[in-house]
Amino acid sequence: MNAATKLGAYVVGLAVVFGGALGVGSAVGEAGPAPAEPRHEAAHATPAGHGGHDAGASSAPNDTPGGLQVSQNGYTLNPLTTVKAGEPTDFRFTVTGPDGEPVTDFQVQHDKKLHFIVVSRDLTTFRHLHPVEAGDGVWSVRLTLKDPGAYRAFADFLPTGGTGLTLGTDLLVAGDYEPRALPEARSTATVDGYTVSLAGNLIPGQASKLTLSVSKDGEPVTDLQPYLGAYGHLVALRAGDLAYLHVHPEDSDRAGPDITFYAEVPSSGDYRLFLDFKHGDEVRTADFTARAGTGRPEPTTEPTTEPSAGPSHGDHTH
Repeated sequence: MNAATKLGAYVVGLAVVFGGALGVGSAVGEAGPAPAEPRHEAAHATPAGHGGHDAGASSAPNDTPGGLQVSQNGYTLNPLTTVKAGEPTDFRFTVTGPDGEPVTDFQVQHDKKLHFIVVSRDLTTFRHLHPVEAGDGVWSVRLTLKDPGAYRAFADFLPTGGTGLTLGTDLLVAGDYEPRALPEARSTATVDGYTVSLAGNLIPGQASKLTLSVSKDGEPVTDLQPYLGAYGHLVALRAGDLAYLHVHPEDSDRAGPDITFYAEVPSSGDYRLFLDFKHGDEVRTADFTARAGTGRPEPTTEPTTEPSAGPSHGDHTH
């Protein structure tokens, strides 16, 4: 079977199990302003009209999680570029509006007009990127996908005068591809010498408190730097269909070690959580597999290995 046939068969298989496993992505951006005065801000599963960054901005017409549709409320995500394995690509795309024209007017959310996430369908490769406007409604971002396979790209944005949206589209990178298994559920992760611990459980249909604690060399990190307007940034994806969930921390003036989030997942099953945090002027991403619902094994306390066991962390693009 040639490479194209293998990839095609893999994508068909994904369609059959649409609605199972999950992956998450986080991005790297310039430091935003220090977080505001503490206030509780519960974030919910991203409905189709949410946009991921502002739960209060959504007036979703249905309960479909974000990222599952390429077009919604008259807005459509349009890739303009193909990607080849291992080749740096100036990836371009547009978001067209109800009038069929590229949208050029977006509101800034968490320091950016548009957040762009690319994750492999097996949830082992993840990029959270911040494209730049190339003119005439075209967005451009440098993108390198090392391995062949099927990927999902998400555009998370709020058009001026509209409601927040997260649109998704598939990207296929030709070549011989063997999907990897979803990483096991664990309550700790390591990245670049940092250890991040996860406390809390995902409970379908209700806000769940998640606390992530950052330490280095056995000592708690108490001087985290603001990133995208907060001390941490969390994205989650549901395994299988990659339904997009974007949550934000409870506002706090404490710069670590604890970062608290409130997330509401729409169903039981496996989720991938990706935490971005900034320390020493560098943004790093810690990743977890979490399970929502009853009758599932609790996460182990063994830390994950360095990035090889999870998504790629080294391609942070602003």
